[in-house]
Amino acid sequence: MDSVVWNGTLHTIKREGNYMFYAVLTIVVLAIPLALSFDKRVAFYKSWPAVFRAILVVLIIFGGWDVWKTSLGVWSFNDSYVGPWRFLGLPLGEWLFFIAVPYACIFILACVRSYVPDRRIPFPDWLWMILLLLCIAGGIIFFHLIYTGVVLISVALALLLLRILTPHNLGSRNFWLALGLTYIPFCIVNGVLTGLPVVLYNNRHNTTIRLGPIPLEDFLFSLSLLLVSFSLFDWWNTKSQGKPSEVNEKYQAYP
Repeated sequence: MDSVVWNGTLHTIKREGNYMFYAVLTIVVLAIPLALSFDKRVAFYKSWPAVFRAILVVLIIFGGWDVWKTSLGVWSFNDSYVGPWRFLGLPLGEWLFFIAVPYACIFILACVRSYVPDRRIPFPDWLWMILLLLCIAGGIIFFHLIYTGVVLISVALALLLLRILTPHNLGSRNFWLALGLTYIPFCIVNGVLTGLPVVLYNNRHNTTIRLGPIPLEDFLFSLSLLLVSFSLFDWWNTKSQGKPSEVNEKYQAYP
C-alpha cells in the first residue's frame, strides 16, 4: 500500500511539476535531524559551532564547484521543479542542499557514536595510499570527462584531508558505519532528484554509468562531500572542546 501511495505521489509530481519541490525537499531533509538535535543522549546542539563551521566550508567549496560545473553545462536544473530563480546559476534548493545534507549526515555520525560502541578496525597506511593513488589515477584517465575526472580528484583530496585532520577516523568502525548509513537517505533523495528529473545531466561529461537513476559520479561526489564534512566537524569539535573528541577517546581506549 505504501509503495502504491509513494509511486502515485511521484507520478503526480512528475506530471504536474512543482517549482518549489526541490527547496521543500531539502527543508524536510534538514528539519528532521534539526528537530532531533535536542535528544538528551546525542545532544547534537552542543556541537553546533563545529557543525556550522564545517557546513560553511562545504557550502563555499562544493557550492563553488557546483556553480562552475553548471556554467560549463555539466548539469542543469528542471524549471518545473526548481522555478526560474537563480543565484550564480543555482536554484534555491541547490543552495539549501549544501546546508541540509552536511547537517543531516553529521547528525547521523553523532547518533552512531552515541548509541553504538566503537571498535578499532585495521586500516593500514598502504590501504589508504592505494585508495588515494587509484583516485588520482582515475582522475587523470577520465579527465576528458569533466564530472568524472574532477570528482575522482576531489575524493583523493578528501582522503588526504581525512588523513591530515582526523587520522583516528580511519580506524574507527563507527566512522565507516555512519558513512555507510548516510547512503540510505542519499539514495532516496538523489533517486527522487534524478528520477523526476530535477537535475539534468549532460552525458558528454560523465561515464553514463548509473545505479538506478543515479549517476555513478554522484556517489563519489557524496563521498568527497561527506569526508570533508566529517573531517572538518571532528577537527573543529576537538579544538572547541580543548580535549580529544569522543571518537578519539574511544579509539585510544582499544589496544
